[in-house]
Amino acid sequence: MARIPEFYKLSVSQRVREVRKQGLLSNQDYQALASGNHTLSIQSADKMIENVIGVMGLPLALGLNFLINDKAYAIPLVVEEPSIVAALSSAAKIARAGGGFRVESSEPILIGQIQVVDVPHPQRAKAALLQRKSEILNLANSLHPNMVARGGGAKDLQVLIHPSSGQRGDMVVAHLLVDTCDAMGANLVNTMCEGVASLVENIAEGKVFLRILSNLTDRALVKARVSIPLDALAGRGFDGEQVRDGIILANEFASIDPYRAATHNKGIMNGIDAVALATGNDWRALETGAHAWAARGSHYTSLTQWTRGEDGSLEGELEIPIKVGIVGGALQSNPTAAMNLRLLGVSSARELAEVMGAVGLAQNFSAIRALATEGIQQGHMTLHARSVAAAAGATPKIFETVVDRLIESGEIKIWKARELIEQAVSPRVKAAKEKPQSETATEERNVSSGHGKIILLGEHAVVYGRHAIATPIPLAIQAHVQRGGDGVELIIPRWGVEQRLHRSAEKQHAYEKSLAIIFKTLGLERESMRLEIFPNVPRAMGLGGSAAIAVATIRALDRCFELGLDDERVNELAFECEKIAHGTPSGIDNTLSTYGQTMLFRSGESPLRKVIEIDQAVQLVVGISGVESLTAATVSRVRKAREAHPELYETIFNQIDSLVIEGVDALVGHKLETLGELMNICHGLLNAMQVSSWELEEMIQIARRHGALGAKLTGGGGGGSIIALCPPEPGAADRIESGIREAGYQTIQVTMGGKPKNR
Repeated sequence: MARIPEFYKLSVSQRVREVRKQGLLSNQDYQALASGNHTLSIQSADKMIENVIGVMGLPLALGLNFLINDKAYAIPLVVEEPSIVAALSSAAKIARAGGGFRVESSEPILIGQIQVVDVPHPQRAKAALLQRKSEILNLANSLHPNMVARGGGAKDLQVLIHPSSGQRGDMVVAHLLVDTCDAMGANLVNTMCEGVASLVENIAEGKVFLRILSNLTDRALVKARVSIPLDALAGRGFDGEQVRDGIILANEFASIDPYRAATHNKGIMNGIDAVALATGNDWRALETGAHAWAARGSHYTSLTQWTRGEDGSLEGELEIPIKVGIVGGALQSNPTAAMNLRLLGVSSARELAEVMGAVGLAQNFSAIRALATEGIQQGHMTLHARSVAAAAGATPKIFETVVDRLIESGEIKIWKARELIEQAVSPRVKAAKEKPQSETATEERNVSSGHGKIILLGEHAVVYGRHAIATPIPLAIQAHVQRGGDGVELIIPRWGVEQRLHRSAEKQHAYEKSLAIIFKTLGLERESMRLEIFPNVPRAMGLGGSAAIAVATIRALDRCFELGLDDERVNELAFECEKIAHGTPSGIDNTLSTYGQTMLFRSGESPLRKVIEIDQAVQLVVGISGVESLTAATVSRVRKAREAHPELYETIFNQIDSLVIEGVDALVGHKLETLGELMNICHGLLNAMQVSSWELEEMIQIARRHGALGAKLTGGGGGGSIIALCPPEPGAADRIESGIREAGYQTIQVTMGGKPKNR
C-alpha cells in the first residue's frame, strides 16, 4: 500500500482508479473524485466566510512511498509549487532504506492566555491563582463537558509574571492548558478563557484584558527521526559520504545563520502546509507556531538537525509544535478535506500531527540534498534570465528569443536584455525574421540546427513500410556545444532546464539515454562540455521535435569536436535516438530533420528517400493544439489494434499508401483541390484508427469552415497538431490562421516548395 510505481506517468483518471484499487478510497469518494464533485461548492463557501464571490482551486496530489512508524501512507497534499510532491515521494522512498520515519508526539495541548493588568501585588496574585487552580479548571471544564467525557478538557494552569515599563505595573498572565483531543480546538479554548476570566480577575485583584489562545503550541510537540544508509544517499554522480557531509554542512549553516534558517524552515513548512491544507487545518497557525519555536533561543535557527550516525549513516531529526484536528466544523463544511482524511487513514489528531512531522522532515531532506549536490545550480541561470527579460519589458512575442540570447551572451543583465529587445524590433532583425529560423540561426548565433517537420500524408502507415510525404517547417531546434567544465552541463532556456548530466546514472531520462548513445558512438564519453539547446519546435506536438533535438545536438558536437560527420552519418545516429524516444519509429522524422527537403519517404527493406520538386508554392497552416502527444503511445496503440485485427489494418494502411502516391502527382501538378480531398480522406482513416482528439477535430473543422481545401492531423496524433491546405488566393492563409487562433490555438504558416533549406 502507498507504493504505486510510476504513478506520475498515469493520467488523472488512471491515478484515481489506482488509488481506489489500493483500497484508499471508498466507492463514494472514488465517484466524487472521478466526477469532480468533491470540491467545495459556492453555497458551502458562502457559509464559511463573509463576502464570498467564488471558490479558488488548488492542485490535490498524493505523496507516496511513506513509511511512518511501520505504517504505509499515501498522503494528500494541496500545493501549487512544482516539484514538492515529487521531492516528498522521492525522499520517502529513500527513507524506506533505513526503515522509514520514526515519529513520536505529546498530548495535543492548546494554551489559552488570560492577561491581567493593574495588579497591585503580582506575586501574591500568582500564588492565589495557583492555590485555586482546581476551581479555575473545574469552571473551564464545566463549559465543555463533552470534551471532558472524551478524556480531554482543561488539564493544568500556569501563571507567568511579565515585567512592564508602563504605569500599570507588571502584568500577570494565566495559561490554561487544554487537551482538545481530536479537535483543532481554537474556539473551545477561547470559550474557556472567556468563561474563567471573571474568576481569574477576582482572584488576581486586577483587570482582565486579553483572553485568547496562543498559536505557540509548545505542549503539542512532534519529534520525527530518520536514518538513511550511505548506499541510499548515493546517486547523481555523488557517493553517499559526499551527500551526507553536504547535508550536514548545509544544516549547520541554517543552525547558525537566521537568514539561511528562514529559507531552510520554509522548505519544511512546504510539506507540512500542504498536508494542513489538504486536511482542512489552520496552516497559518502552524506556520507562526513553528517559526516562534525556531526563535525561542538566542536567535532564530533551524528546526532540523542532521548528523552522522555511529554506523556512518545520515541521521535527521525534526522537533516542531504541531496542533491539528480531524473533527470539527471546518472539516464538516469542506467535503474535500473530509475525503482526504479518510484517504489518509489516520485515527487521531496525534497521528495526523506525526504524519505532518514526517512530511516536514522528508521535505527538508529533499531540499537540502538538492542544495548540497547539483541542484543548487539547476534552473538558476534560466530562471534568472527569464526574470531579467521580464523586468526589461520583453513582450510575449519576443520573450523566449530574448531569454535564449541572454543566456547565449553570458551577460544576464537588464541593460543587455534591453539591447536585445531593441534588436528584436529593429528593421534589420525584422528582415531577418522573414527567413526561416534555421537560416538566420547559423548566420547570427553560430549554432547547429535540426529541422522540424510535418507529414502531409501517410502517418502511422509509414511505420509499416508504406509511403509518406513530409516537408520541413520554418521552425528549427538549434544547439551549441562549448568544451570545458565538469561533466556535461545541459541548458534548455525555454523549458527551464539547467542541469548537469551524469552519463553513468542508472536511471536516465530519454534525452540522457540518447546523449549516452551519441557520446559512445562518437567517442566523446570522457569529454566535458556545455550543451545549449534552443527549441523553436514545440515539444510533443507532432512536429518532429525529438528528432530535431538529436540532429541539432549531433551537428553541434560535430562542429565543436571537428568530427567530420556527413548528413548520412548524422541521420543514422539521430535514428538511433528516435528509437529511444518513440520505440519503433519509421525514420521519417530524423530524415526530414537532417535533410530539410520535401520528400517521398518509405522505410523497410526497400527504403526510399525521394526529393519532391514543387514548381509552384503550396501554402499550409499548422494548427498547434497545445496538448502534448507522445508518438510512442499512439504508435503502440495502433500496433495493438493491428495485432488484434491484422487484415483490417493492413487494408487501411494500403488505402493510406494509395492516397500518398496519388498525393505526389497532385502536389507536383499543383492540383490543390485533389490534394485537399486526399488529405480529408486520409484524416478520416486516421480518425478511424482512434489517433485523433477533440482539439484536433475542432481545429480541422475551423480550418475547413474558413476555406481550407483539406485538413488533417499531422504526426502521431492523440493531441499535437493539424495541417490545413490553403486555396491559392490572397489572404486565404491569414483567414484560416485567424480562425484557428481565435479558438485559442497557436498557428504557423508553412510554404512548401522545391527550394532546399540551408542548415
